Amino acid sequence: MRIMMIQPNYHAGGAEIAGSWPPSWVAYIGGALKTAGFDNVRFIDAMTLDIPDDQLRVIIERNRPDVILATAITPMIIKAQATLKMARELLPNTKLILGGVHPTFMYAQVLSEAPWVDYIVRGEGEEIIVELLKSIEAGSDLKDRATIQGIAYLENEKVVATPARDPIADLDTLTPDWSLLEWDKYIYVPMNVRVAVPNFARGCPFTCRFCSQWKFWRKYRSRSPLKFVDEVETLVRDYNVGFFILADEEPTLNRKKFTALCEELARRKLPVLWGINTRVTDIMRDEALLPLWRKAGLMHISLGTEAAAQMNLDRFRKQTTIEQNKRAIKMIQSHGMVAEAQFIMGMENETPETIEETYRLSQDWKPDMANWNMYTPWPFAELFEELGDKVEVRDYSKYNFVTPIMKPEAMDREDVLKGVLRNYARFYMRKAFFEYPFIKDPVKRKYMLGCLRAFMKTTVTKRFYDLGRVHMNGTQMEVDLAFDESRVFTMEQLSTLKEDHPELVADITFGGAIPRGFDPEEIRHQSENTLNTPLRDENKQVGC
Repeated sequence: MRIMMIQPNYHAGGAEIAGSWPPSWVAYIGGALKTAGFDNVRFIDAMTLDIPDDQLRVIIERNRPDVILATAITPMIIKAQATLKMARELLPNTKLILGGVHPTFMYAQVLSEAPWVDYIVRGEGEEIIVELLKSIEAGSDLKDRATIQGIAYLENEKVVATPARDPIADLDTLTPDWSLLEWDKYIYVPMNVRVAVPNFARGCPFTCRFCSQWKFWRKYRSRSPLKFVDEVETLVRDYNVGFFILADEEPTLNRKKFTALCEELARRKLPVLWGINTRVTDIMRDEALLPLWRKAGLMHISLGTEAAAQMNLDRFRKQTTIEQNKRAIKMIQSHGMVAEAQFIMGMENETPETIEETYRLSQDWKPDMANWNMYTPWPFAELFEELGDKVEVRDYSKYNFVTPIMKPEAMDREDVLKGVLRNYARFYMRKAFFEYPFIKDPVKRKYMLGCLRAFMKTTVTKRFYDLGRVHMNGTQMEVDLAFDESRVFTMEQLSTLKEDHPELVADITFGGAIPRGFDPEEIRHQSENTLNTPLRDENKQVGC
């Protein structure tokens, strides 16, 4: 059976600033398929290679796969649906399968808009896809599919979703195949080295109201530190990877395992640096361990600081404070690592003053890097329900962290973007002339100057923050957000849509992914629990 995996050709000017990122789902899903005996697997990265549709059409037609797998986060979903439609037109009998966070929760809308999709894989895909493809290979999928957990499909024009499959209990059973990737295409611009995005832990016990990852993974699990470092060593030795970023929401939660990981990396002295995203509270908890983190090659720590006002931190359910954010940044920097602060912008209560306040905080906290990310109202996140009909823009292709989706009560969307771009310009101008060239640590100085080059390069090419939509009319900056107007609605239209089209509403009950209240004891247990065994009910999700 010929299997083709496709990364849809979607670009937004967000994370691509730092380089071309290898899609990890390919290695983990592809590895699971190969381990199960599916040897004829090919991957086409239409995104990194920027393959236009006419060329992709030729590739698909020439290979004539029996099965095509694609993935989609929310901003990629429209392009993914169109890519699979093209495949259906070319190959009427090929099975088309779509996975990812957005289809997991929005399968009803996806299947109503793209009925050419045969199956949607909901949640963690490695075990589900193997069972599904075995059934397809045997020619019995139409008979078997009702018993295959974790999928959705159309039957007699009605949407069917089978019960969620349990999360993978032991992540050490994962068998990623990194050979599926063309490694010379994945370059981390700040260091000009190959980059990987391996997976050490999955899930998060915290339930931030703007986020949905905890719903997708449902249960926090982490891998054996020794086996994970074996994988890193393979990436460095066999694929010449010089930098990796953990594809984890909360890699540091389990202190014992993360410490063991760092100890093993430090012992092996692999020629690789790496980065993580983690919580401010973990940094404060593990201050004494930060020298070990740096010794292990950890260079870049991105913090979910999120807001410039305690009111918004509380609204987001971050369980952190402004003062803790500042302290965590200083701790990271004092041990030679890069501290990056994240701000969420563009809520409905945004004002010119609140945008300026984030810049003032960036000068007070003095992080090495700062990102101003536009709030993206995931249609399957709790905060989306609170905002309700205020989310007028349903053009998911713009849900990309660089486009203001919400219309603030006190200003226009375009002015939010202008204010954020002004913050970026001021922040990095100061860093370029007064800070980065004078960093004493030569490793960190080289890294930060490399980050600056990445910003400059993508600014010139107008890829940074999708600058192609910004134009100067004399001395005035003009912005074209380029929404698909057919996907922009009034409050009255949204109210009608909700009644007439229930398929537009997310299925947020996936696998029981509903928080049952804040349980600090459970979180403490997870942070010290070597085996990831539950404190009580393993299906319990922690609200925080």
